[in-house]
Amino acid sequence: MNDAQVSFDDEMLIVVDENDNIIDYKDKVDCHRGDGILHRAFSIFIFNDTGELLIQQRSDQKPLWPLFWSNSCCSHPRKGEDLENATTRRLAEELGISTPLKHLYTFQYHARYETVGSEHEMCAVFIGKSNDPIQVNPNEVAEWKYLSINDVTSAIAKNPESYSPWFKMEWERLMLEHMADIKAL
Repeated sequence: MNDAQVSFDDEMLIVVDENDNIIDYKDKVDCHRGDGILHRAFSIFIFNDTGELLIQQRSDQKPLWPLFWSNSCCSHPRKGEDLENATTRRLAEELGISTPLKHLYTFQYHARYETVGSEHEMCAVFIGKSNDPIQVNPNEVAEWKYLSINDVTSAIAKNPESYSPWFKMEWERLMLEHMADIKAL
């Protein structure tokens, strides 16, 4: 188990415009305060050999959406870091795994969490496959489990308030537009 701190309030994130052009760098707290500042992010969906999705419950230490269930892994590239290096780093830090990823699409979204702050992200969505043992970082992940595709869809439908907003948006699009990509893993 890796229990090192891997997220820092002062890490510099990549601020972008509506066309994903870099316009500035701001620390993580500034990017998520109030209505948020549009910045780069990524979401990763890891499937196993039986086609189940690894989902995680976000740590209670997270300021935004603590203890909400979400996709396998999500975070931000830092200043000077490309998406490939950022996704590789984060999979290792958060889940203790390494696997090739396929970029499916990038989209912009905004979601406010109570009065705490917002996600305002240009989010790149990736899929990958791994059967490696999961070794979560408890600073990032409270719980994790594998669910079948049908069970993920049912769980979100039954208790949408238990899942992060980006996970629900991304899952809907994966089911509508990217089943062939998932099956090809």
